[in-house]
Amino acid sequence: MKKFIYPIAALALLATSAFTIVKSQDWKISDSYAVKFDGGDPSGEFKGLKGTINFDPNNLAASKFDASIDVATINTGNGMKNVHAKSDKWFDADKYPLIKFTSSSIAKTATGYTATGTLEMHGVQKPFTIPFTFDNNVFAGSFAINRLDFNINTAEPEHGSSKFKVEITVPVTK
Repeated sequence: MKKFIYPIAALALLATSAFTIVKSQDWKISDSYAVKFDGGDPSGEFKGLKGTINFDPNNLAASKFDASIDVATINTGNGMKNVHAKSDKWFDADKYPLIKFTSSSIAKTATGYTATGTLEMHGVQKPFTIPFTFDNNVFAGSFAINRLDFNINTAEPEHGSSKFKVEITVPVTK
């Protein structure tokens, strides 16, 4: 009878492990991240990046990004431009304090990955895809955003650039 206990225990362990939920790796955002934007004039950066990063390159189906940036942390290098950018004419930081991105899927590409999901800015939610790489525990991406798509200063569509290049570098730790 004892000789059957070990095979039964092994079979039970194997059967229960087949139903184990596979979870992606949780990552912590390092303080040395950078979120930069360039529209010619203005250009600058945002601080105040927070979020949850669950990413496993071997299990993209379980991977997910949920991040936000505090609009009030915008820095153009010019105090008056910062005040102007936070005003109701542009980002309206009082009414819309966060820029948010929540992924719905992550896919492998020839050059890295893409995170597809919803970008919310200035009260407007739009489907959005962010291309990125992940090397040496650093997420890096570059993409363009049209401010008019998010109803930012639509009263003056020709004022400055309507398209901004955004570059993100986010070192992470486990």
